[in-house]
Amino acid sequence: MHTIEFERLQLKDGLCVLDLGCGEGRHVHGLYYAADMVCLGMDLSLEDVLHTRNGFDTFPDFSDDRGQSYGLACADALALPLPDACLDRVICSEVLEHLPDYKTALGEIARLTKVGGIFAMSVPRAWPEKICWQLSEEYHNTPGGHVRIFDAAQLRADIERAGFRFTAKHYAHGLHAPYWWLKCLLWQRRDDHPLIRAYQRFLEWDILARPWLTRFMEAIAAPLCGKSVVMYFERVGDP
Repeated sequence: MHTIEFERLQLKDGLCVLDLGCGEGRHVHGLYYAADMVCLGMDLSLEDVLHTRNGFDTFPDFSDDRGQSYGLACADALALPLPDACLDRVICSEVLEHLPDYKTALGEIARLTKVGGIFAMSVPRAWPEKICWQLSEEYHNTPGGHVRIFDAAQLRADIERAGFRFTAKHYAHGLHAPYWWLKCLLWQRRDDHPLIRAYQRFLEWDILARPWLTRFMEAIAAPLCGKSVVMYFERVGDP
């Protein structure tokens, strides 16, 4: 399940790309097969990094026939262990809402991105996220949980001040917002409630099968109630 639309990243052979806050690898796995690139995944959680590595071990390895490679590391988004201007593309999906000092993370992303490079990010969309917060205190008030609800316009301005030019925006996961509202409403039984399990099976089926009916439903739902707001930027120089 990709939140970032890869076709907007202008991916091609020879690039170096970073999935910052890669989690269990959903974007960096896709990047690895998109072109002959150096694909990096970094996350603060060792467990998630190991899960991402195991995912690579599960999929076919074409590196003998192609020029792509990957690297994984535990790293803090506020002090990334990479040299200046070394990245052509950076993805940071559903990460900034977890960081108390997200502006320092944006500064690190700007430091690492080459002029002309593309930065793609996503955070929870404000009004669906507010419903989650109202339905469940535990949803956000847990270790590693969401520390803020972003105003997309303010976040865009913060990223532009870091040295980027805004290029595009869209919303994603319209079918997922009701699922999270249901999980928050039934938080104490979120892992075993039959309604939640049934909705999860529906979403998993949709992701794998991608039937035309649910793709049509998602195209309608995403602008209306998409769980995530996704924005794209070009690195233009020092702030």
